[in-house]
Amino acid sequence: MKKVGIIGGTFDPPHLGHLLIANDVREQLNLNEVWFMPNHIPPHKQNDTITPTEVRKAMLVAAVESNPYFRVESIELLREGPSYTYDTMVLLKKNHQDTHFYFIIGADMVEYLPKWFNIEKLLELVTFVGVKRPGYPVQSPYKITEVEAPEMDISSTMIRNRVKEGRSSLYLVPEGVKQIIEEKNLYG
Repeated sequence: MKKVGIIGGTFDPPHLGHLLIANDVREQLNLNEVWFMPNHIPPHKQNDTITPTEVRKAMLVAAVESNPYFRVESIELLREGPSYTYDTMVLLKKNHQDTHFYFIIGADMVEYLPKWFNIEKLLELVTFVGVKRPGYPVQSPYKITEVEAPEMDISSTMIRNRVKEGRSSLYLVPEGVKQIIEEKNLYG
């Protein structure tokens, strides 16, 4: 069976922390690939201002293009309304029956798992992988495969705030992402 990691999020913007986590999880769990899955409308961010879908996808494509084990999975971008992981994984399992999915989350998201839509059924579809993050323990009432990765205190929010303040995103995002941020005048 093929082993595929899924890392979801708004990726507004994707940054080096996302790539490092994906690579470490792929190596440690011997995954065939990691798919980056941008959300259309994350349920917990329905009232937030989010960069348009096509721009976030372009940044993500630029971020992963140099790694042959990474790809962008656009399934959530094709659906209307909030993106619930359970609904997405039902579709992915139907389309990729020969694949076992590992859903990668940061330790900051582990504590919210009890609030995820249809979490009990979702646990039957995926193996959750928790990656340590500064200031967050990987503790859950659910079975979580824990992976060690260098702790990088980088977030998309921090990058957006830096750019808004007129500071550079250099060394926080891949060069292709930095170029899109500058060309589209994002976050200013």
